[in-house]
Formats: sequence, C-alpha cells, structure tokens
Amino acid sequence: MRVRSVLSVTVLAGGLVLFLQPTGAAVSEVRQSSAVITDVVEYQCTTTGATEKQNIKVKVEMTMPATATTGEQMSIGWQGTYADGTGLKAPATGLTADTSLYAYASISGLTGLTSATGVGTPGTVGANQVIPLPTTPVSLSTTSSNAGTATVRPAALNFGTAANAPSIKCAVQNQDALTTYPLTVAAADQTGTETETGTDTGTETDTDTGTETETETETEPETGGNGKVQQTPSGPAATGGGGERGPDGRMFLLTGSLLILTATTGLLLRRRAWR
Repeated sequence: MRVRSVLSVTVLAGGLVLFLQPTGAAVSEVRQSSAVITDVVEYQCTTTGATEKQNIKVKVEMTMPATATTGEQMSIGWQGTYADGTGLKAPATGLTADTSLYAYASISGLTGLTSATGVGTPGTVGANQVIPLPTTPVSLSTTSSNAGTATVRPAALNFGTAANAPSIKCAVQNQDALTTYPLTVAAADQTGTETETGTDTGTETDTDTGTETETETETEPETGGNGKVQQTPSGPAATGGGGERGPDGRMFLLTGSLLILTATTGLLLRRRAWR
C-alpha cells in the first residue's frame, strides 16, 4: 500500500510540472521560430505618361515564416508605411478602383527561387493625391523546390491593374544597406508521402480441401510375464540388422568357435599325456 501511495504522489507531481511548464515554453518557441525585420526602404518611382520621378521612403516590416518546406507554399508578411513625410502621389488621371499594390521581396541563395509576391488594395485615389498603403499586412507568397538557406530583402513596389502591366513602378535605391535575414527551407518528409502502386485483383485464392489427414497410431504397451511393461522399438534395433531379425547371430558363432578350439586343445594335451 505504501509503494502504491508513493507512486501515485510521484505521478501526480510529474503531471503538475508538465502542465505548468508549457506556458513559458510556447512563448519562447514562437519568438525563436519567426523574425520581424524593419527597414526604411528608399524608392524611386516612375509613373507611366509622366516624365517626373518621385522619391519616397517606406518603412517596411517583414515577417519571416516560422517554417518553410520544399514543394509547399510559404508566406512572408509585408507591412509598409510612409517615412520621413514622403508619400507617393497618383498621376493626373488618378487611380481606378481596380488598381492593386504589388509588393515584392528578393530572395537569393536558393536555385530557382528569386522572389516572393503579394497583392494589396489601396482603393480609389483622386488625381495627384497620396496613394494610401494597405493598413493590413500583405502576404508575399512563393514556393521553393530546393532545400537550403536563402537571404531575404525588401524589393520593388508597383501599382497597376495587373502584375505584368504596372502603371507606377518603384525601384529600390538602397538595396545594399537593407537588413537581410536567412530563410531556411527544409526538405519535405518523404516517409508520409510515398505512394505504393500495385494491382490487387481481390481474388486471392486459398484452397483448402478439408481432407487433411493426420494419422497417429498408438500401440498399447505389452506386459511380460513378470508384470513389467515391454515397449516395441519404433525404429531399427541397434543390432545392425533391423528390428525384425532379433539378436545378432555372430555372438553365437564366436562362442561356438571358442568351445571347439578349447575342446580340440584339450584332446591334444590329453593325447600327449598318454604317450
């Protein structure tokens, strides 16, 4: 009873320790698995139909994904606000309601992966008015086919009704001064995604005739005249001639030969004694 009581107290105490620990551990894990980068990016913007270029500064906050796996889409958070009193103005014709903001991140270090792209909505803007940046984070998406570590930086910022047809293009001017952060892409686990291909006809045949015969013969033990049990040997007797031939006759021949030899020797000795 005492042993059971001690074990119960030990298990209860261990359970309380496990229950109380995760609160602090979860916060630490989140802080270590993601990173936020804040940079002031200097852009030079070119507007279609306008000769004058605009220089603006945007404070960009980027959030790296906690995990990234090959073959799966990953997301990099992008949040931008104007800095140092600058702001991008719309052209004289204004911006239509279907105009979108296209934010980019440059990615280097992984073969076949160069950028991530996200789309935001600035809304309708009148002529020569400052174009508002999205107030909610923009998700920049991309997919890597290769595992490894890449370097991420803020990149271009465009506006237009289509990604391949921007009406305003803003290029980064201080790329080398921007903070970089490593993005780690892990290889996908193949053990859970392998598909075994085979043909199963569903007609597996196992023929059982039901006529399996197992013969077991039990021989009743014989009793001799002295009441002792006599068992018949199941295999050949250790006589060299099999169980049916009985004792080996060579013993009798040898004994007879010795008797004859003895008798002959005796007669010879007796005959000499008579002489």
